[in-house]
Amino acid sequence: MKNIHYIIPFLLLAAFTSCNLDEYPVDTASNQAIFGSATGLELYSNSFYNILPGTDVGVFQGDDASDLVARNGVDTYLSVNALSPATSSGWSWGALRNINYFIENAQTSMVAEKNNYIGVARFFRALFYFDKVTRFGDVPWIDRTIEITDSVTLYGPRDDRFMVMDKVLEDLDFAIENITLTSDASSTRITKNVARAYKTRIALFEASFRKYHVEYGMSGTANEWFQEVVNTANEITGFSLHQAAQVDRSYREIFITKSPFADETILAVALDASLQVFSSANRRFISPTYGNRPSLTRNFVNTYLNLDGTSFTDNPDYKTTPFVEEVKNRDLRLKQTVRLGDYHRTENGVPVVAPPNFNQTFTGYQPIKWCYDERFPYDDESRNDNAHIIMRYAEVLLNKAEALAELGAMTPGQWSETIGALRARAGITGSTLTSLPTQADPYLVNYYKGKFTDPVLLEVIRERAVELVFEGLRPDDLRRWHLGELFAESPMNGMYVPGLGEYDLNSDGIMDVYFYQGTKPESSNPAIAFVDVSTSSGAGRLQLSNGTSGEIFFNPGVREWLDKKYLYPIPESDLIRNPALGQNPGWE
Repeated sequence: MKNIHYIIPFLLLAAFTSCNLDEYPVDTASNQAIFGSATGLELYSNSFYNILPGTDVGVFQGDDASDLVARNGVDTYLSVNALSPATSSGWSWGALRNINYFIENAQTSMVAEKNNYIGVARFFRALFYFDKVTRFGDVPWIDRTIEITDSVTLYGPRDDRFMVMDKVLEDLDFAIENITLTSDASSTRITKNVARAYKTRIALFEASFRKYHVEYGMSGTANEWFQEVVNTANEITGFSLHQAAQVDRSYREIFITKSPFADETILAVALDASLQVFSSANRRFISPTYGNRPSLTRNFVNTYLNLDGTSFTDNPDYKTTPFVEEVKNRDLRLKQTVRLGDYHRTENGVPVVAPPNFNQTFTGYQPIKWCYDERFPYDDESRNDNAHIIMRYAEVLLNKAEALAELGAMTPGQWSETIGALRARAGITGSTLTSLPTQADPYLVNYYKGKFTDPVLLEVIRERAVELVFEGLRPDDLRRWHLGELFAESPMNGMYVPGLGEYDLNSDGIMDVYFYQGTKPESSNPAIAFVDVSTSSGAGRLQLSNGTSGEIFFNPGVREWLDKKYLYPIPESDLIRNPALGQNPGWE
């Protein structure tokens, strides 16, 4: 497989390395060599792929600072007084200048295929601006190469975010119209369907933002954007939900394959051991010392349905159901997302039972979604070479379903094709696959602070969280729904522990964890994890909610939410350079 999106021609890289808006790109390459042939246009456009999420950080870490995940430490975004104009970042514009330079020159090219490559460039410009708008709100809209003498633009004010998003939509529509490649068997190239899929993501964000951020007075335009989601999703063809030979593998194997499954994967970054291109998925999820040590929270795990389609939280004893019992007969995505039951790992080629390891997890809900089952060398080094999935058909179905629910236009047939199909892939049965819900789940109403009460929309939101967890979309979901308080108020809770002592977490007859207070006890199992749940408080402590029994609670440190955090502050250094930018509300 070609990894051409990692190959940036040296002369182009040298020409466009500056990253401040007030610097001028100097063309050091032959204009004719680049813009006089389709090969030159293609090589140049390959440099834009660096805008896609990198594997060093990974989309799998994007949810770490969200309500779904318990983690070690507190992100700067949520730490008290940590985020400020002095610490803010992201006001960089080198990638935009690279794109605009290409578009300007390609427009005058005589190459017949030029609009295809301009379409690719405008797709990436849309992604660039979407990131800037979601981060900063108002930003300057620049669609040309800026001369160093253009002080009016270089030191001018920001443009209205809603105008900029209209321009983003124009770029996406141009890309969809002009990119000639409809699909790509490797799932690594920008195609019409990639542009369409991203349009559903971006339009859904904008629609929800306009509806729920009423302070901007744009709620009346939200439905236009919701309709864009539906219309565009309907244009995407040739994809389906991946099905494995075993139903309890269909979901997880999407994320642990080296070559993306083209049936569902719309866009991925293909990793390659021969080129030393890796990610750190295993190490970040499994190492007790590397990364954030993320684990799912019990409040979120409670939202996974039973296999018969009923709500787990309908059980009056759900709050006190121990781990071994609560994970039985649940949505099969649960066992493909966290360790439970008969999950095995491989130690030197030998399968070994692997229950939740409390030396590595805070809550007991230990992730496996992106992790190879083989331990060596993946756990101890950043050596993962499984494909980095960044857009798949399941998300398109969820985007469409949410837009339909918001428009009040969901039909039983559309439900079956979206939410029903996702649940069927997860082994769920019953009327929930074909019938629209008529009653709001009180657990979900309470979870989302009463923001959503429509039964259909609530179930779509349940499905979105379950299907897309650890794919980096949750923080933007909370921001667009105006539910930022969930970043800080959601407890980092774990499995229910009936009392102090030893527990077998996978019913294999071997004790896996020993919860104690005070003096560390002894156990017949030398590999058992000892967890001190003494009542002393403080950051980094695990406790039980009722003292010697109850849910596990992890305290990572104080988390703070303030509504001004819906937007990052303009970095102080950039505001000093250009005072006309102005500061975002609350950060003055």
